[in-house]
Amino acid sequence: MPEYPPIAHHGLIGDLQTTALVSATGAVDWFCAPRVDSPSIFASLLDQERGGHFTIAPALDDVTVRQLYLPDTAVLITRFLTPDGVGEVVDFMPVSTHPDVPTDRHRLVRALRVVRGTLTFDVRCAPRFDYGRAPHTLTLDGHAATFHGPGLDVHLRSSVPLEADGPEGPDGRGGRDVRATVTLTQGQTAGIVLETSAPGGAAPEPVTEQALDAELEATRVFWHRWIRRCRYRGRWQNMVNRSAITLKLLIYAPSGAPVAAATMGLPEQIGGERNWDYRYTWIRDASFSVRVLLDLGYVEEADAFRRWLGDRFRGPRPPGGEPMQIMYRVDGDPRLPEEVLGHLSGYRDSFPVRAGNGAADQLQLDIYGEFAYAMTHSPDLAELAGYEGWKGFAALLDWLAGHWDRPDEGIWETRGGRKDFTYSRVMCWVALDRGIRLATQYARPADIPHWTAQRDAILVQVMERGWNPERGAFVQHYDSAVLDASLLLMPRVGFISPRAPSWLATLDAMDRELVIDSLVHRYNPEASPDGLRGSEGTFSLCSFLYVEALARAGRLEQARYAMDKMLTYANHVGLFAEEIGPTGEQLGNFPQAFTHLALITAALALDEELDKAADRD
Repeated sequence: MPEYPPIAHHGLIGDLQTTALVSATGAVDWFCAPRVDSPSIFASLLDQERGGHFTIAPALDDVTVRQLYLPDTAVLITRFLTPDGVGEVVDFMPVSTHPDVPTDRHRLVRALRVVRGTLTFDVRCAPRFDYGRAPHTLTLDGHAATFHGPGLDVHLRSSVPLEADGPEGPDGRGGRDVRATVTLTQGQTAGIVLETSAPGGAAPEPVTEQALDAELEATRVFWHRWIRRCRYRGRWQNMVNRSAITLKLLIYAPSGAPVAAATMGLPEQIGGERNWDYRYTWIRDASFSVRVLLDLGYVEEADAFRRWLGDRFRGPRPPGGEPMQIMYRVDGDPRLPEEVLGHLSGYRDSFPVRAGNGAADQLQLDIYGEFAYAMTHSPDLAELAGYEGWKGFAALLDWLAGHWDRPDEGIWETRGGRKDFTYSRVMCWVALDRGIRLATQYARPADIPHWTAQRDAILVQVMERGWNPERGAFVQHYDSAVLDASLLLMPRVGFISPRAPSWLATLDAMDRELVIDSLVHRYNPEASPDGLRGSEGTFSLCSFLYVEALARAGRLEQARYAMDKMLTYANHVGLFAEEIGPTGEQLGNFPQAFTHLALITAALALDEELDKAADRD
């Protein structure tokens, strides 16, 4: 089996339209263009032989590697320490906010420098268009190369000479690659810039040291100015800042829509089939991101997403007849057909590799609560949405008041059939509750008596059917005894007091069954079959929700210990994948937005409760 880097051995860079993963061995092994949900150009993370990569690394075996971010930026530095010298590769993607810059043009800058001794770097750029399915042709001229793929050109410009590498179209795929050898001594630098464009687009300017320095400084200034807007000044400043930057990188700036993760196909279990495409905008994940961004002071980003959300419920209904779909492409397109990329072997033979997401067609009633949670968390909803916006929102709640009492697939997108999920009912309660509050606060026309009656009916139903007296806990779905970590959100949304006896009993039950050394499973798939083979690790989102719930319950010592332990599972640059495996390895798509926003909310809650306790003392 080819040698795959651990999922956690990566840093993330991006330009607010797409992203790239750079491994600790100097390989760009995941990059899609022109958008984050476009077909890949480099995907050796999913198939070392067919996926394609862009690698810069020393031509030595005896190398120690260290990777870090330039503080409070998305500029990634990979350091190579050898007996002969110490070199660095500085990777970043310049952020352009100018409206005239084409959205198909993206620059990935790789600056090489040696800070001690002498070091020789091997460079190889081997793109594989359309997930490795499409061939390309190569035009090469000294310091410039262009790979011509289907609907996209990839330009490579270098301060050192480039040469062609490999045969034409190996195995019927790809085309010739490009390589270079760069030897630098202390104080010397070199640069290689990859730029995408539409076919026939103008090639980028020649690479000069002055131009590289100017782009690096502009990128550093952009991120420093952005992070200065963050209001958080608590105990976990560095981790919150890194999580905030990660969330920003996962927002598609032209529309304001966040994606759930930068990648697709990374397994929840090595060798298993739970390999999903997360490069889309889930209503649920993105809605919680709005609250986090607002709490940190990022009103502009939150409002951009709420405008995107408003367009979804005002637009045509999805094919299933529901007012909204659970996820969309970043431009709002509801079509996400799922296909298996049978030519890719998958990360460490974790097959199938899926592109697209068939769960888009599922019924998940909780999204209406998260939608309302996002749309109504504003100091001035009237200015944001206006009267027409309110009419659309009220019509949505009128519909929900008559359609909430149905089985659905639930928050975790299980493929084992529809059930009466407790969490889905709780979030329907949230939608109606927030609508009632806003109609009253802003004196808006609404059928408040009907909304109130249905809201109260949901609460009674959850209390009577979502509570299992034998377990002494709220459970995953009615008529079951299965615990579910999604219910950790019940206190946050105001459905129940965080110190109510029934909630504390539920928290105790989760502690006994779902929590292992402060790491939290979503649910027990053996007790609640989800229609998929295999198992999964603990869910990092749930582990941070657990910290928040402990803090709000007044269990501060336990909460702080759980928080500090959870942070030890971050990778070397502070990033989290979706899950943590049995031996502490990161699993699933990487980095995951939901995990990072939950980290922020846990830090905010724990800071607040610790400060209150200190004031009492």
